[in-house]
Amino acid sequence: MIIGLKNSIKFIGISIILFCAVFICTLFMNYSMDLSLAEARITDEMSKIMLDAQLMTSKVVCGVSGGCMLATSVVLLCFYIKNYIDNHGKELGILKALGFSGFRLAKDFSVFGLNVFIGTAAGYAAAFCFMSKFYEVQNAEHLFPDIDVCFHPSVPVCLVLAPTVFFSVVSVFYSFVRLKTPVITLLKGKQGKIKRYNGKKDNLTFMDEVKRGIIRQRISLVIFVFLSAFSYSSTMQMSFSMKEYADIMMSVLMAAIGILFSCITLFLAVSSVVKFNSVNISLMNAFGYPYHSCSKAVLGGYRPFAYIGFAVGTGYQYGLLKLMVNVVFGNVDDIAEFHFNFKAFVITIVTFVVFYEAVMLFCSEKIKHISLKKIMAD
Repeated sequence: MIIGLKNSIKFIGISIILFCAVFICTLFMNYSMDLSLAEARITDEMSKIMLDAQLMTSKVVCGVSGGCMLATSVVLLCFYIKNYIDNHGKELGILKALGFSGFRLAKDFSVFGLNVFIGTAAGYAAAFCFMSKFYEVQNAEHLFPDIDVCFHPSVPVCLVLAPTVFFSVVSVFYSFVRLKTPVITLLKGKQGKIKRYNGKKDNLTFMDEVKRGIIRQRISLVIFVFLSAFSYSSTMQMSFSMKEYADIMMSVLMAAIGILFSCITLFLAVSSVVKFNSVNISLMNAFGYPYHSCSKAVLGGYRPFAYIGFAVGTGYQYGLLKLMVNVVFGNVDDIAEFHFNFKAFVITIVTFVVFYEAVMLFCSEKIKHISLKKIMAD
């Protein structure tokens, strides 16, 4: 009863993020395994150097892309579970009062593993279907002998089965910890009131207090906004800057995965902000606060974190590519020295501003239609 398939499907964002991670990791992991098997056939010294560089690149791509998205998915999963327990505290409290143990309630949260399985299995299947084309481009680009696509059982085990089990265990463990809350606290439910900011400055306006209260209440959403901007900045600039060190397909894949990941995390974060503060928004609308003031109070506080994430992503991609060129391609002749790509930076920041503000505008429009009457009816 606690959480069923219908509730789980609502959190499809986890599936999409893991789809992206497994898709990119499957391509490079499978290719590096087949490349290692063909190493004995490579006799040319330059080809051996390029092979080592390609193997190292695959490890870096899998580690950076897969690791970042895995960490984000864990945070997102914990956020969903916490939100579900907060919203269904009364039902859970009643069940605990009736004698249901914390573990008995928590084990039903293992259904989140279904989201993980859907995302990882779909990502692996899509990558395997695309793999022949990927191999063709890689072989031609790096002058390797023809390498056939081989099935490696360890890849789906590592990228599909293991994440499914891992996330199911994390879901049960985290929900078990959250459900240790006393029954009386669960029965009271989470009111979601905005706490007054108790800083040194006491001359804050009401709207400033609302803004600070919203930020302090949902720190996890700040993380999602930061990661969204970080991903967009780093992957977009990296895809532009890697054209001299990798094939165009790798650059396009990196940009596409980064943009999709960024869109999902940003939209989930901003739409969640509006949803969680629907009561406060309806009250501000009822008391006659202008639409733009409400939007600024509810969403404006996240804008600095987005641009901080963009700046950190810019520095991260520059440092990572600089390290890769010096270490991975250090023994390769005729490799151009890596410099900061200012043109890529300008294109990325302009498109990011348009993208970010468009999402904010879309979610701001939802604020107009949140009425006190509708909230009370719900």
